[in-house]
Amino acid sequence: MATTDAPPPMTGEDPVTSGSAGRSGPAHVPDTLDVAGATPVRHPLRWLSVLVLAVLAAQLAHFLVTNANFEWSTVGSYFGAQVIGEGIATTVELTVVAMLIGIVGGVLVAVGRMSENRVLSAVCGAYVWFFRGIPVLVQLVFWYNLSALLPRISFGVPFGPEFVSGQTNSLITPLLAAILGLGLNEAAYMAEIVRGGLLGVDQGQSEAAAALGMGRARILRRVVLPQAMRFIVPPTGSQVINMMKATSLVSVIALADLLYTVQSIYNRTFETIPLLIVACLWYLVMTSVLYVGQSFIERHYARGATRDAPQGFWDFAFFRRGSAAGAPLAGKPDTGPEQEETTP
Repeated sequence: MATTDAPPPMTGEDPVTSGSAGRSGPAHVPDTLDVAGATPVRHPLRWLSVLVLAVLAAQLAHFLVTNANFEWSTVGSYFGAQVIGEGIATTVELTVVAMLIGIVGGVLVAVGRMSENRVLSAVCGAYVWFFRGIPVLVQLVFWYNLSALLPRISFGVPFGPEFVSGQTNSLITPLLAAILGLGLNEAAYMAEIVRGGLLGVDQGQSEAAAALGMGRARILRRVVLPQAMRFIVPPTGSQVINMMKATSLVSVIALADLLYTVQSIYNRTFETIPLLIVACLWYLVMTSVLYVGQSFIERHYARGATRDAPQGFWDFAFFRRGSAAGAPLAGKPDTGPEQEETTP
């Protein structure tokens, strides 16, 4: 009768690893690794940098609180003063008007530079070269003193009769000189920003629109400019913020903006530092509002740039978290991989 060997008894030990010490075999690799007892990685430099920053922040706070020369009570009394509000209104008005001139003029100059008309392109290029090459402070002083060059300004037929004329000192007020100096200078910078945005649009978009029978003006207005806004908006937002800060230069031509108002006050009261702090705080407030507005505008024009672009603020927040962790967008549950249908 044939006999077979009985199976080894089940002792709960791995036959591969429970052999004698002299037996060699493949090492047992567990399916999962236990990391509960792993030693975390130390980052001493991070803690050192945090400690240094904390010490510096404490020193700054101590300096702001204990130094009596800041005169925080004076800062608080002037921060909401009516005269300061009038200077802020002039600053905002000047920023809006100058940027409107700069944006409209920049679009026209950019289109002219990209024109096939060599004369028009050369003239627009010369405009950009001239106004970008002269400091804006020099331009402001020049427009303010235009009466020394032209005592009278007239409008009419060239080399013919005059329809309207007047004294330059009466026509070129400090506000108009500031608008001309800031607006014309800004148009030169905006022209380069707009031109860069237009060049960033694929040429095939214009060719496809032309194949549909659209004219050049309509292609620019309906096809090219909407796509170029994604490249134009971020630097334009920076230019708006720079323009609001550049309005402080108009104080040299005696225009009552925020800085000039502050200067007129501390020239009488000799409270220079508190009044300058008031100006700094208001500039920070206004530029912070512009930062927030710029972020919303950028998100609006970036919706069609990528697939599954966020449509609102909360979608934007969930989109960023989901993209980092590999999770789907809010409101779009993950249905898992599609299963192929099989037929028997």
